[in-house]
Formats: sequence, C-alpha cells, structure tokens
Amino acid sequence: MAEPKTKLTKQTAASFIKSLPDAQIRADCAKIVELMKEATRAEPQMWGTSIVGFGIRRIKYAGGREGDWPLLGFSPRKQNLTLYLGSGAQDPVLLEKLGKHSLGKGCLYIKRLSEVDVPTLKKLMKTAVKNKKG
Repeated sequence: MAEPKTKLTKQTAASFIKSLPDAQIRADCAKIVELMKEATRAEPQMWGTSIVGFGIRRIKYAGGREGDWPLLGFSPRKQNLTLYLGSGAQDPVLLEKLGKHSLGKGCLYIKRLSEVDVPTLKKLMKTAVKNKKG
C-alpha cells in the first residue's frame, strides 16, 4: 500500500508563514493560526510542504485505506487561502453570513480574511471540530 504524500514534517508553521512573500497573506495566515489554535486547542504543525494543520484525526478513505489528517488546517495557495474544515462545517446559515468565499469538498476558499466575517469563520471552525470529534 502506498504511503500518504501529505504527512507531518519537522518544519515549523512559523518559519513557513514567515517565508511567504506577500505581507498581507502572512498577516492573514497568522490570524488563521490564532483562530484554529483556539478552535482545536492544538499547536500548528506542518503537513507536507504547504499545509498548516492543527490536531490529528484518523480518516478512512473510500477504498478502505486509513491515514492521519489534521482536525483543521489551511494552505496559502496561489489563487486563494484554502481552509480544510471538512464537510461538517458547511452550515448554510453560517456560510450565508460569512462573506465572499467558495466551497470545495471539505474545503473553504477565501481570497483575503478582510473579505469574510471573522466571528462567523470562528464559528465554522468550532463547528468543524465539534463534528469531527463528535
């Protein structure tokens, strides 16, 4: 069976964020770290080369294979900030209040933190953690 490509590394989240070239993205990522630390009560860890994750949970893939994945995580991608919240955080009422975003399977995409309502984002994160631990 193949090893998962995305797994915990020894790189620190702080050094990763500090290395980002765009000052606004660095500031947004620093704030997201605060929010996710509060929601998970876990310290940030790097998963692969570009995902900052919080906590660990065991997931089972459709094919039956199992692996570890963060409770919550994010990655500053070229097009947007990708927040890995899982499908448990896709509450239609909260998403309507969130502001400018798009959704993927288990992912929430935003351009800038200034384009969303941060208290609503915080609620979505807490909902995601509750649903995964639940």
